[in-house]
Amino acid sequence: FSTAIAITEQPVSVSVPVGYSFTLRCRAQGCTSLQYQWFCQYQSDCHLIPGATNQDLPIIAEQTQLYTCRVNDLHRNAVFSDWVKVEVHQCVARGLPSRLWQGEPVIILNPSEQWVEVGQPLQLQCAAMGVPAPSYQWYRNGNLLEQQKRKKLWITHAKVSDSGTYLCCAFNSHGEHWTNAVDIHIVKSCLPLSILQLFHLVFVLATGKIALLVGNNHYQHHPNLMAPVRDVFELSRLLEHLGFQVVSLLD
Repeated sequence: FSTAIAITEQPVSVSVPVGYSFTLRCRAQGCTSLQYQWFCQYQSDCHLIPGATNQDLPIIAEQTQLYTCRVNDLHRNAVFSDWVKVEVHQCVARGLPSRLWQGEPVIILNPSEQWVEVGQPLQLQCAAMGVPAPSYQWYRNGNLLEQQKRKKLWITHAKVSDSGTYLCCAFNSHGEHWTNAVDIHIVKSCLPLSILQLFHLVFVLATGKIALLVGNNHYQHHPNLMAPVRDVFELSRLLEHLGFQVVSLLD
């Protein structure tokens, strides 16, 4: 004779817009009749939900919270379901999700193009709604990144080999959806990233590109400095990488 309680259906995490209505479900089996009680946790505060004593818990999404269900029998045995997260997105573009939404992933945040110096951290982020909450998988140049399975991709110390085209797949039991593909540039340079970005935005689409760089290294009342030489060298490398024919002059 066993008095064990077995949960046969766990609740699942969801990622939904504010105001969305859905239901968390918990099912269990035991040798006696069973009683259910739902709990929620917001930040560090965990409390019993008054009146939430059914297998199903209807929710209108208002804020991101954690939920669990306690199941007990007449012998005072008790077991808790898995904790699940109800992630609520406060700002979602109009029309998302559609009225016919069945819970398939919907991308609401795409990663953005970045220029990062070697050795600096690289962080990309995406987000998707879904019921159940989507899982994530990042790719670079079409190749799966085995360790990057969260909505945030994080590389502590970026290398030149980390450059490439990145995108993320959000998927659940209803299907999958892909983010936009973005180019990530990991560069060796002493130049401020704002300058690198400026050159990229202004010159990358130009054709027949020729650049003349002039470094003034002659001072009437001051010894010669190395800054013009270094700056012209760095700018030359960058412009050549962008397809320019470069003429450098130092006096």
